[in-house]
Amino acid sequence: MGPVSFWPIQRVVVTGGTGFLGRRVVARLQAVGCPAVHAFGRAQYDLRRIDDITRLLNDTRPTLIVHMAAVVGGIGANRERPADFFYENLMMGVQLFHEAWKAGVPKLAIVGTVCAYPKFAPVPFQEADLWNGYPEETNAPYGLAKKMLLVQSQAYRQQHGFNSIFLLPTNLYGPGDNFDPRSSHVIPALIRKCVEAKERGDDHIEVWGDGSASREFLFVDDAAAGLVAAAETYNGSEPVNLGTGNEMTIAEIVDRVKACVGFTGRVVWDATKPNGQPRRRLDTERARREFGFVARTPFDAGLRATVDWYLESRRTADAPAHR
Repeated sequence: MGPVSFWPIQRVVVTGGTGFLGRRVVARLQAVGCPAVHAFGRAQYDLRRIDDITRLLNDTRPTLIVHMAAVVGGIGANRERPADFFYENLMMGVQLFHEAWKAGVPKLAIVGTVCAYPKFAPVPFQEADLWNGYPEETNAPYGLAKKMLLVQSQAYRQQHGFNSIFLLPTNLYGPGDNFDPRSSHVIPALIRKCVEAKERGDDHIEVWGDGSASREFLFVDDAAAGLVAAAETYNGSEPVNLGTGNEMTIAEIVDRVKACVGFTGRVVWDATKPNGQPRRRLDTERARREFGFVARTPFDAGLRATVDWYLESRRTADAPAHR
C-alpha cells in the first residue's frame, strides 16, 4: 500500500480566505483535493480577539492554517493609517500563532510581505537581507508587523518545535483586485485612472512620484500556486520569497496599462508625492529549490486579464436589475 497523499487528509483554515489572494488559495486547495477548507471574514471570526481565535480553532480543528488575513493598502493608505496597519496586523498574527501552537495545530503557513525588506536592500532581495536595514518609511509599520511573525515562527520552532513557515510574496495583481482609489495598490489604481480618463475624454492622468521606482508583480493565481506548494512540502525555518524575479519601473508599468486600456493621454507626474521603496526585485531561487515554484504568467497576459475583469465588473455593476 502506497503512502497517503497530503491534501485529502487535511483540514485547512485560510484566514483572509474571502479576500483577493485568499479566494485564489481556497480554489487552489480545492483543486488539489483538499476536502475541508474553511475560509471566513472578520464578521465571522475577528482575529483581533482571542476569544474569536479560540472559537475558530475549536470549530474547525485544523491540521493546517494558512494565515493571510491582513489590513493592506497602497502608499496613501499606509501614510494615513500607520497605527492601524501596525496594530491590527501584529495582533491578528501574534495571537493566532500562539493559540494555534497551544491548540496543537500541526502546521502554520504565514504570508508575510515584500514591504518587510529594508528600503535599500541590495537588488535582487535575498532572504538573508531581511534584517540589514529599516523598511521604506511609508509602509514600515505594516512591514514590521508582518516581520515580527517571522521572529515568532523561528522562536516557537526553536523552543517548542512548532512547524511554521514564512513566505514573502512580492506585489500581487490580477482579477478580483481592490480598485477602490482610497486603498488600492498601483496596478488597479492605474487601470481605474486610465479607464475613467478615457471615458471622460481627458488628455492626461496624474500619477504619484516621478516614475523612477521599480516594482515586481506576481499574478495572483501564481501566488496561490506557490503558497499551496509551500504549505504541502516546505517545512523549513528560513523565509522564502515568492515572485517572478523581474522588475519594471513605474513609468514602464504606466505605459503598459495605458496601452492595455487604450488611453492615449499624457502622464503628469506629481513629484511632491512619495515614490515608495526605490526598487523591488526578489531573488526567487530558494522557492524554486525548496518546492519547485516558478511563476508562469507573463505580465502582459496577467494585465490583460485584470483589465478585462475590471471592465466586466463595471458593466455588471451598471447593468439594470431584472424585475
